Amino acid sequence: MYDSIAALVRQEGWRAEGAAARVHYDGGGDRFAVEFYADADRVLYWTVPDAATEGDDTAAPVPRGSVPDPLRRRIRADLDTAGVDPGVERRSV
Repeated sequence: MYDSIAALVRQEGWRAEGAAARVHYDGGGDRFAVEFYADADRVLYWTVPDAATEGDDTAAPVPRGSVPDPLRRRIRADLDTAGVDPGVERRSV
């Protein structure tokens, strides 16, 4: 396991999935999954459908511009605490 992944999973909500760490965020009616990929130093944001809502239940990637600023700040802070350059959150895929 990458050191950065191990450091992230010590923080609230994060869990390891191979070469990635994932956390879920539910706030203001929006649900996101956030993934940090250690081997690529990239962060991806996904919408997570509400299980109570009928219809399409497939997660979909979303552009950073549509992710709430408080969530993006939290992810950068979590990365920084884990010893990862928080600037990777701003890198495009």
